[in-house]
Amino acid sequence: MAAAKLTPDAVPATLAGDIELKPVVQVVDLRSIAVSGPPGAGPRFRAIVSDGVATTPMLFAAQLCDLARSGLVRRGAIVQLLEYLVNNVGGRRVIVVLNMEVLVPECEIIGNPVIPPEPGVPNPNFMGVDQFNGAPQHGSMAWSTCNTVTRPTDNAPGIQRSMAGNSSNMVTRPSHNAQVFQPTVQPSYRPAPSYRNHGTIMKNEAPAKIIPISALNPYLGRWAIKARVTAKGEIRRYHNAKGDGKVFSFDLLDSDNGEIRATCFNALVDRFYEGVEVGKVYVVSRGNLKPIKRDYNHLNNEWEIFLESQSTIELCPDENSSIPAQRFSFTPIDKIEDAQNNAIIDVIGVVTSVNPCTTVQRKNGMETQKRTITLKDMSGRSVEVTMWGDFCNREGSQLQGMVECEAFPVLAVKAGKVNDYSGKSVGTISSSQLLMNPDLAEAHSLRKWFECGGRDASTQSISRDFTPAASRNEIRKTVAQIKDESLGMGDTPDWVTVKATVIFFKTDSFCYTACPNVVGDRQCNKKVTKSDSGNWFCDKCNQEFPECDYRYLLQLQIQDHSGTTWATAFQESGQELLGCSARELYMFKENDDPRYADILLRCLYWDYLLRLKVKEETYGDERRVKNTVAQVERVDPSAESKFLLDRISRSIASH
Repeated sequence: MAAAKLTPDAVPATLAGDIELKPVVQVVDLRSIAVSGPPGAGPRFRAIVSDGVATTPMLFAAQLCDLARSGLVRRGAIVQLLEYLVNNVGGRRVIVVLNMEVLVPECEIIGNPVIPPEPGVPNPNFMGVDQFNGAPQHGSMAWSTCNTVTRPTDNAPGIQRSMAGNSSNMVTRPSHNAQVFQPTVQPSYRPAPSYRNHGTIMKNEAPAKIIPISALNPYLGRWAIKARVTAKGEIRRYHNAKGDGKVFSFDLLDSDNGEIRATCFNALVDRFYEGVEVGKVYVVSRGNLKPIKRDYNHLNNEWEIFLESQSTIELCPDENSSIPAQRFSFTPIDKIEDAQNNAIIDVIGVVTSVNPCTTVQRKNGMETQKRTITLKDMSGRSVEVTMWGDFCNREGSQLQGMVECEAFPVLAVKAGKVNDYSGKSVGTISSSQLLMNPDLAEAHSLRKWFECGGRDASTQSISRDFTPAASRNEIRKTVAQIKDESLGMGDTPDWVTVKATVIFFKTDSFCYTACPNVVGDRQCNKKVTKSDSGNWFCDKCNQEFPECDYRYLLQLQIQDHSGTTWATAFQESGQELLGCSARELYMFKENDDPRYADILLRCLYWDYLLRLKVKEETYGDERRVKNTVAQVERVDPSAESKFLLDRISRSIASH
């Protein structure tokens, strides 16, 4: 039988830049290479393909690697290249295939194509494939396992030279048992004489072909992608050994749900920053592709685009509705309990409470704004989301107004950072996005659930939960039970929730002067005293500071139907209770500002759910039980009624 028919002169025609040709070629060698990428990413593949006479290297795009991993493409396979690009790498022309069709999974090698030798062999001799046809492949071609294409040695003939010198002497050697196959599209190409000379190839100035984001790799020379901007970072300034600079990044999403980040430095910031807008579609072409750094880039891609002087960003009419506005991968709130610290996730839930905005001091000494909200979903869990900086006044103020009107919006958080300090919470980062009542299937389901009973469903918070995982259920106690049951007298503290009313604050010493020095990644926070020089001195750091920090040490008396007791609220709990920072309250008091009394009075005689850490401590020769407030939450009458009804039902069932 006649051998399967390959496209004549496919290799020289393809390498010359005819990307409209859909050649039929044969895979004569295949190698896998390891690349750095996201967790779970498999190897990439490179091959040598033949038209029966000449051969050329070919690189598989990421979306085609499964064909090789599954064995559908292997040595001897006959394939048709439907979409591809050609690039210069190390002085060689390399095909990057974006789409192809497997016509014959396995066939004996057709003709006598030549495979390049292994790099580093002293006397490289080209070896015809028919010499080892059917034999194991050892050393026929060595692919580097790093992200570079192996370069031929200086004395190895180039692709065009080997084709020109051998094509007249080589004939196709059909195999008697080869399968007859006629592809659906079988072009016959007769190259122009310019393909066979040894001159330089004219530079192709035609517009770059638009390719999927998933097909981008460092081996592409001229490329373009069409994508929507889903996030845009602020301009950041930096200083290093090369001097001062500035940088900003933006995230892109295409119609195939491929994501990638583009970054601009210095002059390119001035050139592109104002023109790039979130939500609009652009064609981005040319740039340097580098491996991403997972500490700073959470997108599901192994590359990041660094734009250069020749890069272009062109606005496109948003006519292609196939490009989504955003891509989400939501994590249910109960699954956040198992997430690793600093993991980047998407989460969606109904906003049930919004705390006032407060001012806090960062580790670098700069002040910023902070606001916490609570999300709940159908998993029966709730989580705190901490908004930082501009999010507090922008989205935070809007959310607060909606919750105060009992609108309870659905909020989708894109790219939130998991924090496992004192339970699990989610915080915003520079690339985070907050979408209120988004037009998403998950949001519609949550709204329907909330309106049909989810509003009154009791939930367990996963935030600031100090108890072990085995005992996450809330333990309700009364003030009297803390004493009657001798809570806190053991080796470990007891954690209980008390529904009580705050009836009194000690106002003479509600805060203390704290050391502002940052040691490592934590602020010292030890008490400082004023020295003769007027500065603040810290015994631990043995340093003086012109300014000090103020932190809550708030003593409050609480009461329920069973009795009264004292509790202590430190920094975070004090801010949650009073709604302002210790520095602000201290300044109000020093300046006789009427807001000082207003803040304290408005927190009295409200019912709170107070999470208490109960532990016996020694003061001098006296041992006494201390109650420390770990979490403060204003009582929601609907949720509390549901909780009490559930307890009554369980009590009746147990009897």
